Amino acid sequence: MLGLRQLAMASGLVFAAVPATRTAIEVGSIEGNVRDEQGRALAGAIVAVDGSALKTTTARNGSYRIAGVTAGPVKVTAQLVGYQLGIEVATVPEAGVAKLDFKLKGVSLRLEELVVTDRADKSMKIRGMSAAISPIAGAPPRQSADFNTEEYRRIQENSWQASGRNPLSTFSIDVDAASYSNVRRFITEGKLPPKDAVRIEEMINYFHYDYPDPSGDDPFSVTTELSDAPWHRGHKLALIGLQGRRLSIEHLPPNNLVFLIDVSGSMYSPDKLPLVKSAFRMLVNELRPQDRVALVVYAGAAGVVLPSTPGDQKDRILDAIGKLEAGGSTAGGAGIKLAYQTARDNLLTHGNNRVILATDGDFNVGVSSDGELTRLIEDERRDGISLTVLGFGTGNLKDAKMEQLADKGNGHYAYVDNLLEAKKVFVREIGATLLTIAKDVKIQVEFNPSKVASYRLVGYENRMLAAEDFNDDAKDAGELGAGHSVTALYEIVPVGVETDVKVGSVDPLKYQGEARSRMGSDEWYTVKLRYKPPTSNTSLKLERVVRGDSKSPSADFRFASSVAEFGMVLRESEFRGQASLAAVLDRARRARGDDEEGYRAEFIRLVESVRLMKDRPAVVGER
Repeated sequence: MLGLRQLAMASGLVFAAVPATRTAIEVGSIEGNVRDEQGRALAGAIVAVDGSALKTTTARNGSYRIAGVTAGPVKVTAQLVGYQLGIEVATVPEAGVAKLDFKLKGVSLRLEELVVTDRADKSMKIRGMSAAISPIAGAPPRQSADFNTEEYRRIQENSWQASGRNPLSTFSIDVDAASYSNVRRFITEGKLPPKDAVRIEEMINYFHYDYPDPSGDDPFSVTTELSDAPWHRGHKLALIGLQGRRLSIEHLPPNNLVFLIDVSGSMYSPDKLPLVKSAFRMLVNELRPQDRVALVVYAGAAGVVLPSTPGDQKDRILDAIGKLEAGGSTAGGAGIKLAYQTARDNLLTHGNNRVILATDGDFNVGVSSDGELTRLIEDERRDGISLTVLGFGTGNLKDAKMEQLADKGNGHYAYVDNLLEAKKVFVREIGATLLTIAKDVKIQVEFNPSKVASYRLVGYENRMLAAEDFNDDAKDAGELGAGHSVTALYEIVPVGVETDVKVGSVDPLKYQGEARSRMGSDEWYTVKLRYKPPTSNTSLKLERVVRGDSKSPSADFRFASSVAEFGMVLRESEFRGQASLAAVLDRARRARGDDEEGYRAEFIRLVESVRLMKDRPAVVGER
């Protein structure tokens, strides 16, 4: 590969001497378009500045913009599944914009007809498109950019509760992060996400925080913090953080995995099946000899493409993945049944048994009702087989159904919008993706009415539980994977603070005394947690008491609060108070920290993009 200087010389660029120290103003931006050889816009391409954490993905019209680039010559790459890597050099002017367009060449990967077998070992065929998987000449037309059947569950935000009447708040943890990467996809396409696509707890939990590792027998640590609420003067913000024990892959138990891949016609586009294949190749490269993988596909019918195979036979596994192509209707229910049967046939008593489903979420043939699917998945969960759900693509995403299936399957739901996200899920967070270290994790917070007038849980609307569910071991709740962190935020109105918060009213309670509310007046609230070890049906309990607040909140507290505030702005939440994008940017920049992987820097760029969108004049016909 050519180095930066050679590329620059080949392009006729001249390198000037660069001072050892640059001033803060010596930055600029790069913007342009990514297209194929026929001039068609390529959405979802990753454009990155070499040697830095600066990167973005192209919008639906192929455009991109990267701000904060050091002035001078820089190497820039553009990549998209199904195309050769594009490499260009741009000279970035100080406080100016460099124009840089890419033209990517399609890679023709013509595939043969795929032959699979059903459970009765009868041959059947799942026909795919005979054209290349990249959208080059001869390929079927892509769906119109206006075609959209995406589905999101209506979110009714948690309301304010008076602690005197309702001192207990109970919910199941949520380690899903699909909402953040899906929101990122909308923003990089140059538009705001639907309000119900914004699940604030999933946006917060996309990021890792510097919580301490567990030191005792419990599989996770508990962190609490109380400080001022940034978006509402006089209010407090309470943080509850869990950090699961981190395990390197060599310390994971053996895996019995079944890859369940949707190869229906809706999966044809480059951001679907081709990206799925690239993502699963990353996971295969992480497998060990003691791991086993089977491959099940579904389209008009379901079939086993690869029987359970040891993880060190990578060529065989990768070859089976490489031969997949899209075509047909979607027998999702039949595919799930066959995948679970395959997992049962190879069950590891002392290992991790998991089905990993990759789809755009369209189940339109066979078992398709939510009730049938969830009952099936719940039955398999009791036999020790978990379900992880990965969403791909645009225009057809069934977000609500996929979230529900993962919840019922003791797994988690992620949305993969590019190769970097695939690497995050399958390489950097492989322990959390594959191994559950605590199941049915519930949190119950009891607020002291002498300190807390009212409170509101930020997010977790789909995870709320009745107070009685906390002690009920038969009640299903969320799972925590190895290395997973979980963060929850409560906004609190302290006693005596004037506020416009409305909590409704009831008649005075006749049989409740005053003495109890005055007890322990130095305590703000008590956090109780219940969880079950992965192989047990009996829960264990932890408890933490929070007595004081901090005037100097941690960087993690400040960054988590900035993500929550951003979510409230995107949702146009009625509870957002004085929330603003300017405040989000200022706090997030100050709390960015080391950010080795660049995830927080990317968040800041997303906020900047939304700020530009909201500031620009409205375009006729734009929604």
